Amino acid sequence: MTTIKIRTRIKAPIQTVFDVSRDIDVHQQSASPTNETAIDGITTGLINYNETVTWRGKHFGFYLTHKSRITAMNLYEYFVDEMEEGKFKSFRHEHFFYEKNGVTTMKDKLYYEMPYGFLGELFDFLFLKNHLINFIIERNKILKNLSENEQ
Repeated sequence: MTTIKIRTRIKAPIQTVFDVSRDIDVHQQSASPTNETAIDGITTGLINYNETVTWRGKHFGFYLTHKSRITAMNLYEYFVDEMEEGKFKSFRHEHFFYEKNGVTTMKDKLYYEMPYGFLGELFDFLFLKNHLINFIIERNKILKNLSENEQ
């Protein structure tokens, strides 16, 4: 299992950051380089506990779909999305938020497993892990910009 952890500090209230991070429209904006679009489930606005979204985006030259469900949520503290259908063997993304002195820290913890044994692990090592790290970092830059500019 591969684990990715990323922290992002944002000068905005925790509620703003939490809501921007679960906004389907914002995700589509932040994932525009991969043409990621919500095609089923919640396709606009804020996603909530036990709701699903199916994404379609172009990664590594292929259009892929990924269906996630929000499996846990405690407003303004954390939420978790987990893959229900997609190319991973398993995929879990935990989002944590805490605020101190007007700065919200958003912590992403991503856990996933690749199918295809050694070949999947090799692909992950050579390409996928860095792709996902960069995807989250770029996404978080957009979230930071939108959240800070709402103030």
